[in-house]
Amino acid sequence: MQRQDIANSLIVSCQPVPGGPMDSAQFVTGFARAAVEAGAKALRIESVSYVAAARLAVRVPIIGIVKRDLTDSPVRITPYLADVEALAEAGADIIAFDATDRVRPVPVDALVKAVKARNKLTMADCSCLDDARRALAAGVDFVGTTLSGYVGGPEPEDPDIALIAQMRTLTPYVIAEGRIRSPDQAAAAARAGACAVVVGSAITRTEHVTSWFHQAISEAYAARGAQTVLGIDIGGTKTMAALVSGGKVIEDMIVPTAREAGPDAWLASLVQSTSAWSSRFSRIGIAVTGLVEDGRWSALNPATLGIPDDYPLVERASAVFGKPACALNDAQAAAWGEYKFGAGQGRDIVFLTISTGIGGGIVCNGRLLSGLAGHFGLIRGLSEDRAPLEDGTSGRWIATQALKAGFKADAADVFGRAMKGEAWAGAIVSQSASRVATLCRDIQMMFDPKSIVIGGSIGLAEGYLDRVRAHLSDVPPRLSPDLVPAKLAGHAGVIGVADLAEWAR
Repeated sequence: MQRQDIANSLIVSCQPVPGGPMDSAQFVTGFARAAVEAGAKALRIESVSYVAAARLAVRVPIIGIVKRDLTDSPVRITPYLADVEALAEAGADIIAFDATDRVRPVPVDALVKAVKARNKLTMADCSCLDDARRALAAGVDFVGTTLSGYVGGPEPEDPDIALIAQMRTLTPYVIAEGRIRSPDQAAAAARAGACAVVVGSAITRTEHVTSWFHQAISEAYAARGAQTVLGIDIGGTKTMAALVSGGKVIEDMIVPTAREAGPDAWLASLVQSTSAWSSRFSRIGIAVTGLVEDGRWSALNPATLGIPDDYPLVERASAVFGKPACALNDAQAAAWGEYKFGAGQGRDIVFLTISTGIGGGIVCNGRLLSGLAGHFGLIRGLSEDRAPLEDGTSGRWIATQALKAGFKADAADVFGRAMKGEAWAGAIVSQSASRVATLCRDIQMMFDPKSIVIGGSIGLAEGYLDRVRAHLSDVPPRLSPDLVPAKLAGHAGVIGVADLAEWAR
């Protein structure tokens, strides 16, 4: 085939949810035939067996890929030369591969040469303009925006139209791909200069499309008659206050937490800081570290934030603000926020925040578990003298291990060095990820959630979630957790607790 064969066209990605009810050759070939009959000029298909099955069913060009979870690299898309050979043999016309600048098992130029040797075309899945420049220098035929937003941090909501336009200045053969979920977005990608536009989940993943509609309808019902709530998240170094309505942050502010002042002073300071908002909210929701039971607050780890035991948080907050209040553990509040308005998509989840420490929350049968439920960072192993899990996993531990290795570096520095291929840093990050993977597997066996949502500065650090997934690569599909990144980032706690305060009327 020639590159012009797919110019000005729609490409449909026929990739079912792994392990889902449509993950079979029968459905993939059905998707492929239906897409072609409706006007698709090419297909993108994952796995050698599905490429071979589709090749027998359709005559249009096929972009073939193989996805793997590796223990020593965050690269997942067609990482090996053997994958190239197998896809070519199965009938792929174009072979796509991860072309990001990350630790990888095979250089991009070697993959290009292997594809060319089999008289196939190449597609470089890129995350940024520099990826595209390097790929084009290596001789690729097409560059795609496939990995924009997927190499670290929270996943964006919208397609990267700006990157499409930037790539178009380098080559006319740009394939737009990633988060294109509506005809308007596809048209915008075409107008930005893409020679072809890939649409996947919006067409072939019933589970994803259903979840989008479910979330939109849930938000609409939540917003209908919703009041504005003051959400407060009191942390060890800073406190966030936000006006929240219908799961959306209207306005927010961050003030320092005067650790030695105590909770009475913190509340008084918040009343003063939010005085300009006093007429704009009717209720208050407060998220805090530690244990909250019957409105009373106690520290589980005084090193994080020291407070008087059994402090009457709800009673004092209601008195100083003059409005009804409720309170909840911060990770549990974030779990509810992600369940209702974020990555949980209204399905039962376990939420893990991996940062300076480890916290969590559980939504089971649509109900948030309170009390001690979800304090995963404080669990211990079978040995009674083992330290809590977070002491051998979280950001504090990562920095301590770096110092033991002879490097004065915080967790962010360690991650940066790991991504550059420094073995000592990679070993520390991998050990942390291995322990989180074990925790996630145990959580799956205990609660069987639809997803485990991962948040926090460590959990969302570039490459970390890929490493956790890699440590689970040998787990049978039914036992393997579905790990997804959190979407609400730093607002998850205030959004979650504000929603609970709203419905606590």
